[in-house]
Amino acid sequence: ARNGMQLRVDEINEQGGIHGRKIKLLVEDSGYDPKKAVLAAQKLVNQDKIFIMAGHIGTAQNNAAMPVQFEKKIVNFMPLTAAREMYEPLNPLKFAMLSAYYDQMRIAVPRMVKEKNAKKVCAIYQDDEFGLEVLRGAEAGLKSIGVELAEKTSFKRGATDFSSQVARMKAAGCDFVVLGTIIRETIGTIGESRKTGLSPTFLASSAAYTDLIHKLGGKPMDGLYAMMTVQNPYLDEASQPIRFWANKYKTKFNEDPTVFSVYGYSVVDSFIQAARKAGPNLTTDSFIKAMDSMTLAPDIFGGAQQTFTATKRLGSDTSRMSQIQDGKWKVVSDYLK
Repeated sequence: ARNGMQLRVDEINEQGGIHGRKIKLLVEDSGYDPKKAVLAAQKLVNQDKIFIMAGHIGTAQNNAAMPVQFEKKIVNFMPLTAAREMYEPLNPLKFAMLSAYYDQMRIAVPRMVKEKNAKKVCAIYQDDEFGLEVLRGAEAGLKSIGVELAEKTSFKRGATDFSSQVARMKAAGCDFVVLGTIIRETIGTIGESRKTGLSPTFLASSAAYTDLIHKLGGKPMDGLYAMMTVQNPYLDEASQPIRFWANKYKTKFNEDPTVFSVYGYSVVDSFIQAARKAGPNLTTDSFIKAMDSMTLAPDIFGGAQQTFTATKRLGSDTSRMSQIQDGKWKVVSDYLK
């Protein structure tokens, strides 16, 4: 994510910046820990005097850091989490770009359950704000078709053993499992399931849509479905613009880009568009005013068009579905509404 942001920052600075002003990107690592996120936010806000907080990763981390920012009237811009708290309750300092985990599941689960003719729908989820959002969305979606979860079980953040959770899924005869998991937990749950002979349809949120799943998990990950918006940028991607961008990124950072690289790049690109619109005398108020009537067109990565207003702080609430096929993510649906 940081590299993606840096790539776009370097591009705009090489072109002379925004209205003649260069962007300076300051980065702190929260280690995916809310306490560290607060300390990092305090440093950025009070010592570094940042203008905006952009692309902050993690639900719990954002929730912990936002009060520190808001006290000093600093916008939380397009955080890398799809939790509803990123745009609710309405706050002029919040702008979000990722369709909520809740909505992803609420829309996709009933559709997939019908399509797969699933008889026993179950859920494994992380016992925190993220996992609960996935679970609530799945339950709301199932309610709309008169179905209840046959079994649900959770795990603590940082867990590495999922044998007891998978055993419960197997005992319940689950043929469809909603995953409120991120990376390690997705790989661990599916790997354990394959070992024990449990092979339901697995559907995860966009939190599991990353190339790390198939790179680290290997062949057992084939078949996993996940919700997503922008495409993972493979170096041999069929789309020429994505392929060109991915190779440019690899040349600069000596590593393959991931979907998080794209998120980072898009966050800064969106900031650039809004700051340009705000005019030469950029202030928090002029930035917010520019965003209040902002439309961001779809990009090369297939993201949906985003629109913002004074009362609409999520750019787009739609998402689509991908599946891992032969060790690569393939888009398998259009945007679901």
